[in-house]
Amino acid sequence: MKYMILIQSNAQFMDRWAALSDEQRERFGHAHLALSADLAASGELVASEGLADPALAKRVTARDGQVVVSDGPFAEVKEHLAGFMLVDVESEQRALAIAAQVPDALWGLVEVRPVLDMSQWDL
Repeated sequence: MKYMILIQSNAQFMDRWAALSDEQRERFGHAHLALSADLAASGELVASEGLADPALAKRVTARDGQVVVSDGPFAEVKEHLAGFMLVDVESEQRALAIAAQVPDALWGLVEVRPVLDMSQWDL
């Protein structure tokens, strides 16, 4: 079953990040890369990416034949999506165990959600 591991960030996390030394930031990044490499080697990793600053996001709406694109950020939020891992594992317990290994889980919030399997849906 596929699970999306959502890595959240917030102002408090960003403050902690800013206070880290270059060496600590490098270790943090290497821990992410190592986890992704381990999951790829086990065949459980589908995709893993970090996301750019929410200020660089675009919002797209399509209403009455009109497409409107606007710049972000869009709302005053306390948290934002900083990255994700998509894994294909045997159980929810395994997905939760992987989420606990994400370096961000030490400081912030890592959310695990099942991916809906729409392969059997009628078109």
